[in-house]
Amino acid sequence: MLALSIMLTEGNVMSTDDFFDFGFTAVDESELQAVQQTAAKADNAEQLALTTQEKVDRLYNAIQPLLSNLKKNPEKDYILWPNRVEKVDQFEDMLRKIYKS
Repeated sequence: MLALSIMLTEGNVMSTDDFFDFGFTAVDESELQAVQQTAAKADNAEQLALTTQEKVDRLYNAIQPLLSNLKKNPEKDYILWPNRVEKVDQFEDMLRKIYKS
């Protein structure tokens, strides 16, 4: 309303429809800091979410081939798995690296 009254006192005849809002608001320093801190926290949360999603995707992509191979040939009662302990240990190491990354 201050802007409207200034326009009227200067002799400008403008309606409120002609008033252009530039899209900013005056704030004091504490309000600015609060907004900046909130924006920084949001950025950090977004990065953490992306990192977590990447980790979940890598874990899923590591486990899925194992499950697919275990489902092959369901008509057979036995699975031939030479060096099983060595292979499972390697797989566990791979999962641990993804988990801790």
